[in-house]
Amino acid sequence: MLIDSHCHLDLIKNSDPETLVSTAEAQGVSHCLNVSIDINQFQTVLGIAQRIDNVFASVGIHPNTSREMIVDVSTLTKLADDPNIIAIGETGLDYFRSEGDLTWQHQRFRTHIQAAKESNRPLIIHCRDAIEDTLRILREEKANSGVMHCFVEDWEIAQEVMDMGFYLSFSGIVTFKNAKVLQTVAKQVPLDRFLVETDSPYLAPVPYRGKTNQPAYVRHVAEFIANLRGETLETIARVTTENFFRLFKGN
Repeated sequence: MLIDSHCHLDLIKNSDPETLVSTAEAQGVSHCLNVSIDINQFQTVLGIAQRIDNVFASVGIHPNTSREMIVDVSTLTKLADDPNIIAIGETGLDYFRSEGDLTWQHQRFRTHIQAAKESNRPLIIHCRDAIEDTLRILREEKANSGVMHCFVEDWEIAQEVMDMGFYLSFSGIVTFKNAKVLQTVAKQVPLDRFLVETDSPYLAPVPYRGKTNQPAYVRHVAEFIANLRGETLETIARVTTENFFRLFKGN
């Protein structure tokens, strides 16, 4: 069975979470991690995990969410004190969509890292066009548990991320024809250090590129990586499931 380690069930339009999960299960996807991006919508994210078996949730604020949305360590740790919450994030830095003085993004990121350590939850890290500052802040805050979601960097950066104790997660981007550098990473990364995800409703893999993504499509990501590495789909499903539970559930 596969696990979609990063999706946004509450953002997929024209379909309810129950149907999406059922469709995914029919494609061999046993669990989903529904990721929070906005504290104002957190109860919706948590509610989905509470009512649907095999759906987990996180708590956090996406770096592109309004700078006026301020959260402290105490609030995050209290919200994380629920058995359905298995991660802090997504959090991180995004220099693609945000401009100007981004000190507020840095501070928000540090707050999430501190909350992750206090709550003993791994981080879900978003990084776009900001890898140097992302790694610097992770080092300064001594973060060492989590995943770099939707990883798109080269092998040198991949090694740095893994050396810090983090996992890499591959999305539908790895299936794109122009993703040769990323495919090199996916081919080399140790079997015990990566996850697969959809980031649905975004980044649908080939053959659904450009369409609305959903957790069922994580199978295409896993199949592509299996073919790339010369492994069976069963092997990729097994190791990524083991990696998910080792990271997020401690076993």
